[in-house]
Amino acid sequence: MCITLFVELTADDLVYDITKDRKPKPANMDECKFGREFTDHMLSIEWNKDEGWNRPVIQPLQNISLHPATAVFHYATELFEGMKAYRTPENEISFFRPQMNMDRMLRSAHRACLPQFDGEEFLKCIAELVRVEQEWVPNSRNASLYMRPTFIGTEPTLGVDKSGSALLYCILCPVGSYFSTGTFEPVSLMADPRYIRASKGGFGAYKLGSNYGPTIRVQEEAAKKGCEQVLWLYGSDHKITEVGTMNMFIHWYNEDGEKELATMGLDEGIVLPGITRQSILDITREWGDFKVTERTITMSDLTKALNENRLIEMFGAGTACVVCPIKRILYVDQPLYIPTPVDSLALRLYKSLGAIQYGDIKHDWTYIAVEKTKPRLVI
Repeated sequence: MCITLFVELTADDLVYDITKDRKPKPANMDECKFGREFTDHMLSIEWNKDEGWNRPVIQPLQNISLHPATAVFHYATELFEGMKAYRTPENEISFFRPQMNMDRMLRSAHRACLPQFDGEEFLKCIAELVRVEQEWVPNSRNASLYMRPTFIGTEPTLGVDKSGSALLYCILCPVGSYFSTGTFEPVSLMADPRYIRASKGGFGAYKLGSNYGPTIRVQEEAAKKGCEQVLWLYGSDHKITEVGTMNMFIHWYNEDGEKELATMGLDEGIVLPGITRQSILDITREWGDFKVTERTITMSDLTKALNENRLIEMFGAGTACVVCPIKRILYVDQPLYIPTPVDSLALRLYKSLGAIQYGDIKHDWTYIAVEKTKPRLVI
């Protein structure tokens, strides 16, 4: 049983170490590639089993020095989150449902046997980091500031055990479109049942780094076959689970003739409980235009629907790309061509979620991180 000392982490204890050497911002943030260009500062909070949480520090972005035996290097004692900051028409900076990210991060921390913390206080620390770096938040509808909260075990030991020390930190980077095809362009998928991302009873429902590293080789195979992403299948019946790092949605007429939006449920613990996934389920259920279901769909179900002209569209959904339509699936080297209607549900969702994220409409899902009257920290 994992028992960790809980000493309260609080944003009131924030310490500032602000650099005078700020680097120039990218000329066009719409063209910033995902995760390549970083801001001037980071948030860092250390923890150890004897003293609990240290004071949070906003400091210049810097390398992290760790012992070669550190737990994260050997046993992947690590997890992360993916969030975005958006500039609104009122020149405020908002986050999208960040409390859900904090809740998921705490669940992942429990699974990785890393210490618990106050998610609301950590969120306040992240918001303050963004305030310090607010000039990096793009003034564009095709870009945003990506936030990567990360949690790693830092105890220098080769013993397979819970880490007695840890580092909770957050880095920021401006991002344009996630895919090289463009902001909202259909992509092709490779679906090969030889490759499995996660299994029942495993760790697929947690945002652990160990879920992502092993997929890189498969992604390379997909690229060789002209596909942008991998459609992950599971089981002998080839259940449709996720696409790349996104949740997968199928919009169709089911076998009972009902118009339905379906995505794999969370009960088997195979897919990640995505924030965009839940938002799509919530908003489409509120619309009430069609049946919305969390259930298993197999490749056999999909090909049958294609042959019977019941498939309307398919799309992935996640923080990085928001919504991404699918145009082709290479299923065991056989191409399946997916409809991409002009007036699609994917586009409607992309616009609806974007309107909330970028502050075009007021919504309960919006978290105002930086008010327009709150200045950047000046040294």
